[in-house]
Amino acid sequence: MTTLRSQHDVLLLDLDGTVYQGQDPIDGALDALKLGREKQFFVTNNASRSPASVAEHLRELGFDTSEDYVVTSAQVAARMLADRIPAGSSVVVVGTDALVDEISLVGLTPVRSSDGEPKAVVQGHNVASDWGILAEATFAIRAGAIWVATNTDATLPTARGLAPGNGSMVAAVRTAAGVEPLVAGKPAAPIMHDAIRLSGAERPLVVGDRLDTDIAGANATGIPSLLVLTGVSSALDAVRAIPEERPTHIGFDLDILNQPTANSVVGSRDGWAATSVDGVLTVRFEGSTTCSTLDGLLTVAAAAWQDEEWSTVNVVGHGTEQLADLLTA
Repeated sequence: MTTLRSQHDVLLLDLDGTVYQGQDPIDGALDALKLGREKQFFVTNNASRSPASVAEHLRELGFDTSEDYVVTSAQVAARMLADRIPAGSSVVVVGTDALVDEISLVGLTPVRSSDGEPKAVVQGHNVASDWGILAEATFAIRAGAIWVATNTDATLPTARGLAPGNGSMVAAVRTAAGVEPLVAGKPAAPIMHDAIRLSGAERPLVVGDRLDTDIAGANATGIPSLLVLTGVSSALDAVRAIPEERPTHIGFDLDILNQPTANSVVGSRDGWAATSVDGVLTVRFEGSTTCSTLDGLLTVAAAAWQDEEWSTVNVVGHGTEQLADLLTA
């Protein structure tokens, strides 16, 4: 059997919402990932933890990996700065000590003040960031320092719901400095390019739970992608996705990697028909066998992407109740 994963030599896996949720692995993720022979690299926008810390957390959850298979936006941001400013240059760090360490590892000098005319600013998520450090970053940027943001995620998932992410703090500095940052993390291309280079991938597959970061990052780099519905983006989000955020494959969880490639490719399926009239996209199951909710979703997505004038989805046919629930706003 030709499975989805067998078509790729490297899986570029997102973390939170894809392989784990907070302190627990996603149901079935451990077993699903154990079944392949391809390299598995974990690619994260989170710049607050070191690769070693990320790998340790993954091992504690039961995943077989090491820091050599972790790519963080902090590493990428540090590399971007090392390519642009002289060795030893001062860089104002807005972020955790893990980001400070990455700046040091590339031969630059991390500082927390704009005094001394620093050459650059790097900004990553840190729950302790306050007005003072944002002000130091703003002073340096307005004086001409290069500015790299590890990522621009507006929100950060927590046990209590979505909280302000690094992108929200970046927005504050952008407003004050009047400058757009260079961006290291997804959906920007640098992190994907570095992950491909470090993994030696020739046929990579991006796997993630967010359309606006994981899938958009894959599309920006020309890499096929798999959206798993275990995290932030929902089935309805996928159906409504703008062209830049449309995945190649959709699955309810990571086990879709172990199924035939055709099972997850977005497109119409046998037994399903879709029509669009006056803004209503109607998808009907007319098959004689048991209705597959995933087949229905893949059909709906394909139809919705082809006809962007729709505003409402109507799902009809025996056994389609689960799909209808998934597509209810």
